[in-house]
Amino acid sequence: MSGVLDAIRGRLVVSCQAYPGEPMRFPDTMRRVAQAAEQGGAAGIRAQGLDDITAIRGAVDVPLIGLWKDGHDDVFITPTLEHALAVAHAGAHVVALDGTARPRPDGRSLAETIAAVHHKTDALVMADCSTFEEGLAAAAAGADVVGTTLAGYTEYTTKTDGPDLELVARLVAAVQVPVVAEGRIHTPGQAADALASGAWAVVVGTAITHPTTITGWFAAAIHNAAQAQEPHP
Repeated sequence: MSGVLDAIRGRLVVSCQAYPGEPMRFPDTMRRVAQAAEQGGAAGIRAQGLDDITAIRGAVDVPLIGLWKDGHDDVFITPTLEHALAVAHAGAHVVALDGTARPRPDGRSLAETIAAVHHKTDALVMADCSTFEEGLAAAAAGADVVGTTLAGYTEYTTKTDGPDLELVARLVAAVQVPVVAEGRIHTPGQAADALASGAWAVVVGTAITHPTTITGWFAAAIHNAAQAQEPHP
């Protein structure tokens, strides 16, 4: 599976996800989005949900990072070993799971979960972390990849304006496994900056595959511009 990581090195991974209740929240839609991203130059796809993973795995020829969001507790990204195994069996080359220091719902440690995935499947494991210390711990626990996915999304971290490039650079200098930059990467320039910070690969989701949010950005800018042009009494 080392070829999977080689295939995305220095490249773009596109996260193809839609939120529950949205018009695009169907596996076939996400399959088509993933195919479009591959045609656009994506070297990998990140997908959520077993049905989406299965549909996308059969439709693209690039590595697939899979996860399963379940529950409303702090740890909901592939929260248990059972979730992780299901993601691997659905076709993910890499299983992404919560790599934070928070307790896991099944009571297993991160190291136990990673070891079991490695023992029972051929999949690699990506630990989605929020802090430098969590990234170190995840690498020590056996994660094949460390991601900055959750930086700014845990109650004890601060959301930066754009990607947390300082965290990326610190982790790159400290761990021996690939570090993937993910989270609030909204422009090509920010993606390039993430790679320049030492990231093995860069994951972009919302800015490419979530039209509701993208439309909102433009609508807000147009609204603000229109407001500024209105004559003042």
